[in-house]
Amino acid sequence: MRIKGKRIKVPRWIHGGPCVVRVEVEAVIPDSDPSEPCLEPQTVRWLDELHRMAEAGQVEELAKVGHVYVRRSA
Repeated sequence: MRIKGKRIKVPRWIHGGPCVVRVEVEAVIPDSDPSEPCLEPQTVRWLDELHRMAEAGQVEELAKVGHVYVRRSA
């Protein structure tokens, strides 16, 4: 079910394992409550999948969808 409202792009950071990923996702400013943007369920599920990928260190796959920053060993 899609939420009715204005669609905008917002950045989200995913922290996991050896990396951090910055992605742009679609958020909705609902017609019924325009106080702040919200995410639809399918977007939240996608972010959860990206988190699992980050925890597993799947840097190459994550680089296809966002900017990846990898922690370097000292």
